[in-house]
Amino acid sequence: MRVAYYSPLPPERSGIADYSSLLLPALRRRIEVEVVRRGRLRPQRAEAALYHIGNSPEAHGWIVEALRRKPGLVVLHDFVLHHLVAGSTLGRGDGAGYLAALERDAGLAGRLLGHAVIEGRIPPLWETRPQDFPLAAEVLDLAPGLIVHSRYVEERARAAGFERPIWRIPHPAWPPPGAEPARMEGEPIVGCFGNINASKRIPQLLRAFLRLRKSHPRARLLLVGEAAPRYPVERRLVQLGLGDDAVHRERYVDEERLWSLMAACTVCVALRSPTMGETSGSAIRALSLARPLVVSDEGWFSELPDEVALKVPPGAHEVDVLTAALELVASSPEARAAMEASAREYVEREHGLERVAEAYAAALEVAAGGEAVRDALLWELARAAAESGFGPREETVLARRLREVGIGP
Repeated sequence: MRVAYYSPLPPERSGIADYSSLLLPALRRRIEVEVVRRGRLRPQRAEAALYHIGNSPEAHGWIVEALRRKPGLVVLHDFVLHHLVAGSTLGRGDGAGYLAALERDAGLAGRLLGHAVIEGRIPPLWETRPQDFPLAAEVLDLAPGLIVHSRYVEERARAAGFERPIWRIPHPAWPPPGAEPARMEGEPIVGCFGNINASKRIPQLLRAFLRLRKSHPRARLLLVGEAAPRYPVERRLVQLGLGDDAVHRERYVDEERLWSLMAACTVCVALRSPTMGETSGSAIRALSLARPLVVSDEGWFSELPDEVALKVPPGAHEVDVLTAALELVASSPEARAAMEASAREYVEREHGLERVAEAYAAALEVAAGGEAVRDALLWELARAAAESGFGPREETVLARRLREVGIGP
């Protein structure tokens, strides 16, 4: 089977580009893959097409256009695609396209809100309320099947009326690269990585970190990633009196530097609220390094096992709970050791690259061949299980794994 593969790739500064650079070699060991050159829209000669779609118009606008010309299996990295749609319509002078997308999501009220945005009467919805208007309907209509990374996105897609196959496949984990930890003064070291925007809960993190500094005066925060336009992260640091002795600030860093900085951390923090339905590559990297993790209790992050991630509900008591989580990790070597051991075991069991690539190959084979391929796969698996003498316990595990990749009943 030959698969046409649409995705951003390095050197593009995109988490999905990094994802594909990790997945492709393992996938190519199983099936023939042709990576489609960026911007090439003409349908390729292949038995199946795989489209990686996230929320960036710069990285994924052309991929949606290719999907329109030849529908295929969609990897839905974010359920909320408001930024993608706004950038691909309003960003190109197509106000009518934006209004139509909002009307499709929210009826006449959505269209009127769109007019208010275009006329400058209200702030852009993609900055204030993107989660209320996901604008994913066109992608869902075009996709004959979806690959998602979480129950959260699967449930949102079903609630939006998507009735075709969905394969829930975990985000692949990077093998630990053996990076030398960056030399960094301070103890404990709290790391926050990735693009910085309003949903990353930076004000709450900074307030919790200030409280942590009262009991741990040498605590250091690593704040690593590009800030969104008009997001005043540097100004917030100045307002709170957090200087270079307290916060180490870096913007875009290459892969080697990223791993080195993460390896230096005592704990990594990955907060998201509201969630766009994303799975955090930074969180997966932290788990690969067996680093204790603190996350928002929302979306995919809620699905992480409690033993690998301390979860902070967004809301009135968020700073209190976040402070307590940081204090626990900073003050208890026993808690850190237990979380590190659990992270190492969990990421190997659930996010192993070869397992993920196998699930992708199975989904693509079913998508390309339909029910005939699915039935043949189930028959071969049943025969192999019978020949291996599987008992009830092994059969239950096999059935669960098949359901996870969208093959089982």
